[in-house]
Amino acid sequence: MAVRYWLMKTEPGTYSIDDLVAERDQTTCWEGVRNYQARNLLRDEIHEGDRVLFYHSACAQPAVVGTATVVRGGYPDHFSWDRRSKYFDEKSTPENPRWFMVDIRLDKVFDAPVTLAELRGRADLEGMELLRKGSRLSVQPVRKKEFDTVLKMAAAAEA
Repeated sequence: MAVRYWLMKTEPGTYSIDDLVAERDQTTCWEGVRNYQARNLLRDEIHEGDRVLFYHSACAQPAVVGTATVVRGGYPDHFSWDRRSKYFDEKSTPENPRWFMVDIRLDKVFDAPVTLAELRGRADLEGMELLRKGSRLSVQPVRKKEFDTVLKMAAAAEA
């Protein structure tokens, strides 16, 4: 199966790339997604080996801050069954899971974030889902050329 590319948004006050760095093996489950369109991507489209742009949102300077690789494809989000979890959903059960997650492993933390303003300033990223007016999905597809452009932007900032 061909590698696909994704952007995953997180609020750094909730979970940041620094939190991923601090994980024992720099791997985490991407739990708590509660949007059906994003859930469908996690369940049906995102697979082991896919690449991820790690994006900080809802902060002073939204930006792509690094990359990760999917190390486990979609599986039921067991937090939805835990009454103590903020992601609990009484309509989700092990027999009939409503929500799904994937596992990702850190690849790289960018020395300098690639900001939303910088992304918007690139004509070659004009069609990127993140930059589409009204786009709010926390998990979204990225074209390979967009992924590569963001990597080049990050590398240029490091030089």
